[in-house]
Amino acid sequence: MTGRRVKAAGGALVLALTAGGLIWGFGLRGDSGEEPADTCRGALAAEEAGTFFGGAELEFGGHTAEWVGQETEYCAAWARGEEAGGVQLKLNIRPSAAHRSSGAAEDASATPIGFGWNGSFAVSDQPRAGVLVDCAPLPGKGLLVLAEARQDIEELTDAQVLQVARFATGSARRAAKRFGCEGDLGRRPSAVDRSPWQTRPVAEAEGTCRDVFGRRDAERLGITKVSEKPAGRALTEECSVRLPGKDHHVRLSAYYGPSAQQEKYLDGRYPGSVTGAVMRSRPCDGALGDAYVKFEAFPRPDREKAVRSTVGRQDAERLLAAFATASGARHGCPVP
Repeated sequence: MTGRRVKAAGGALVLALTAGGLIWGFGLRGDSGEEPADTCRGALAAEEAGTFFGGAELEFGGHTAEWVGQETEYCAAWARGEEAGGVQLKLNIRPSAAHRSSGAAEDASATPIGFGWNGSFAVSDQPRAGVLVDCAPLPGKGLLVLAEARQDIEELTDAQVLQVARFATGSARRAAKRFGCEGDLGRRPSAVDRSPWQTRPVAEAEGTCRDVFGRRDAERLGITKVSEKPAGRALTEECSVRLPGKDHHVRLSAYYGPSAQQEKYLDGRYPGSVTGAVMRSRPCDGALGDAYVKFEAFPRPDREKAVRSTVGRQDAERLLAAFATASGARHGCPVP
C-alpha cells in the first residue's frame, strides 16, 4: 500500500469510527458490569483474562454497534480498581463480512497463531491476535474474533503475551458455540511465534517464500536472498525479495477471508496504488473465501518518469502462481 493510500484509508476509517460512535480504540470503561456474561454475550474468555491479570478481580465492559453494516460486539476486561488508561484486554467479535480494519488479520508482519487455527498473531507495539472460524450462519460465512492488550509490548511478560493468544482463541471457541459455527476449532496455544522478518539465501527459504523461486528463476532475475515470515495459516502472508539495482524489490502477498475483502476494496478504491501489479483470486473453503494474491515490483512502473519494471509479465505470472500454490496449500485451499 502506498503512503497516499494509507493516509486516505486511515482518514476514512477515522470518519467511519466517529460516525458510528465506536470506542474500540479508546477503552470500554463507561459501560461496565461485574460479570463476564454481561459482555459480548458470554463469549469473553474470562478465565484466560484472569490468568493474564495474575488472578486479580476483574471488571468488564462492552457494547454492540454496527460496523460495515454488520452487528459487531466490543468488550474488554481489566483489573478492578485500575485507573483509566491502564492495561486492558480488548475483544471484538464480528461476521467476517465486516472486513474493514481487521487488526492482526490484515497485518503482513504477523505470524501464524498456529495450533490448528486460521489466524494471525502480531507483536509490533502491542500484542494482537485475529482468529477466523468457518460459520455458515454469519454473513461472509465466517466468524472473526480480534483481541489485543492495551499495553506496550515491552511492559508485558512473555506469559502475558501468550495469554493474548489464549484469550483470542478461548473467546473464539465460546463465540463459535453461541453462533452455531460448524468450523473446526484449534487447540489452546502453548506458545506464540514472535519471530521477526528473516533474511535468508533464496535456496534456504523455509517460511512464506518457500517453494516460490526455482533455481533458474533466481539466476535469471538475480535473486540471491529472500525476506520472509514463518509459514502457516496466517490470514495475511508476505514474501519479499531484493532485485539488482537501487531500491528494486518484489513483494508477493496473499490475503484470506476478511483480509482479502479489505485488500480488494482498497485496490478498487485506490487503483493508482497497484499500477503494474498482477492480482489473482483463487477459491478456498469456508470462511477463507476467495484468496487474493498479488505480485508487486518496486519502484512501480511510471511512464511519465520512464520507470520500467525489472520483472517481465511472464516471470511475474509464474512467481505469483508458485506463491499462490504454496500459500494456498498451507491454508488447505483446493489445488487449482
